[in-house]
Amino acid sequence: MILVNTDYITGKELEMLGLVKGSTIQSKNIGRDISQSFKTLVGGELGSYTDMMNEARALATKRMVAEAESMDADAVVNVRYSSAAVMQGAAEVMAYGTAVKFR
Repeated sequence: MILVNTDYITGKELEMLGLVKGSTIQSKNIGRDISQSFKTLVGGELGSYTDMMNEARALATKRMVAEAESMDADAVVNVRYSSAAVMQGAAEVMAYGTAVKFR
């Protein structure tokens, strides 16, 4: 499966199949939340949250690809990601794009 953030793939003629998306809501445990809150006092990267968001993006992408494969797509173009805080310590990540078939 080819994933691109452009609306074309060089050298390919595309047939649009439709919107595909994948999402997940991730959170860290309360112990990590407390330890990460202390990190905000001194500054720096919140590594636990970085890991959480990387895992969430990977899972959302996997779900988007699965939806595209169920449509018999060859690729997904215009891939985008969005995230939003759902509650303290939890975030939703969504991956979305347009499933396409090569002509």
